[in-house]
Amino acid sequence: MKGESMSEEIPRSADLLVGLILNTPGLLEQVKTNPKETLQKLAAETTRHLPPPALVGDCWIYRIVVSALGIVAIAAILGAIYLSVNTSGSGTLQIPDVITALGAAAIGALAGLLAPSPTGKRA
Repeated sequence: MKGESMSEEIPRSADLLVGLILNTPGLLEQVKTNPKETLQKLAAETTRHLPPPALVGDCWIYRIVVSALGIVAIAAILGAIYLSVNTSGSGTLQIPDVITALGAAAIGALAGLLAPSPTGKRA
């Protein structure tokens, strides 16, 4: 398989599922006769063997990313305010596009990180 030489590689659930089906006697026949129920049970068993997501396993990464994006967004807002106050006497206000782009990107990234995940709301 691709990437088997790397001992630190995180296993993928699809690879674990395929390996389980092919290496367990009689399981392939169960999948053929009752695919929905068998695959649901196998999916639950396979995901138990996977490492937790980074957010669950290491919340400091999430906190650092959110803090950094918040600092960038605040710096962009304060920079725009500073430039608008200092250029009020000259007549034309020119806020650099870089400040606008950084602020918008940081706010958009924060919204994406802090919004609830739609995958957790299954019927």
